[in-house]
Amino acid sequence: MKIAILSQDPSLYSTKRLKEAGDQQGHDMRVINYLRCYMNIASHRPSVVYNGKPLEDFDAIIPRIGASKTFYGTAVVRQFEIMGVFSMNESQAISRSRDKLRCLQILAREGIGLPVTGFAHATQDIDGLIETVGGAPLVIKLLEGTQGIGVVLAETYQAAKSVIEAFRGLDANILVQEYIKEAKGADLRCFVVGGKVIAAMKRQSAEGEFRSNLHRGGQAEKVKLTPEEKSTAIRAAKAMGLSVAGVDLLRSNHGPVVMEVNSSPGLEGIETASEVDVAGKIIDFIAKNASPTNNPEQLRKRVRDRIQY
Repeated sequence: MKIAILSQDPSLYSTKRLKEAGDQQGHDMRVINYLRCYMNIASHRPSVVYNGKPLEDFDAIIPRIGASKTFYGTAVVRQFEIMGVFSMNESQAISRSRDKLRCLQILAREGIGLPVTGFAHATQDIDGLIETVGGAPLVIKLLEGTQGIGVVLAETYQAAKSVIEAFRGLDANILVQEYIKEAKGADLRCFVVGGKVIAAMKRQSAEGEFRSNLHRGGQAEKVKLTPEEKSTAIRAAKAMGLSVAGVDLLRSNHGPVVMEVNSSPGLEGIETASEVDVAGKIIDFIAKNASPTNNPEQLRKRVRDRIQY
């Protein structure tokens, strides 16, 4: 199979591992910087052009779209979908998961466990917003933040008011969530591929830090999930429409709650902690679902039919 990895940087661990895994299975793997692509929007011969040449005859793509480049990255993914190319994660699912508010609203609609959450932009009723999630301590997030950036733990009522007022001054959209104290600064990253949890790790925050992100000094270790945790992760990925996802859970007194659903989860931490060949399992999934041995026209029709604009 001919597979394109849509990534800005071929030296990134995740990109390298996916290419290595595909090469080992005998596939023709190409790393394409999606920001350097342009698209020919045409009814009869839509195309994606890279370095002056149309990208043709690809069987599948693996989107590794940076959060700040979601708009253009998903446009490129969508163009490939229109051309009948199988995408590991669909463009609409990526967009859906990247919008934190929309993601939480969809998960809530599906009855999936969540921390109590409030949302605001320029509300004057800060006291009411804080009370929505049960008062302090609480976590305050900028809607557009990633990797723990723009996330603040307000331990007192006055601190919460001050942070919300400051964020409001930035003309920002704000999420406030209950602080799950019993999680003790740890979360679970569940890696879902094709409707199954194939690997999991527990991430523990660094001393004096409540965010467990590995980018912020958190430590990772292998963990055994409960059946309820596995089910929650699988349901969350399905609700987003993602075939491959990193689902972040907290262990709360009322069961597992979802913090985030990531459409481009990193591979280094999960592979190191779990000792699972995650990249290989992703390639296996793609090979099974986008095999050129299938009727090409049927495959193209199936890809087009499942696109939701």
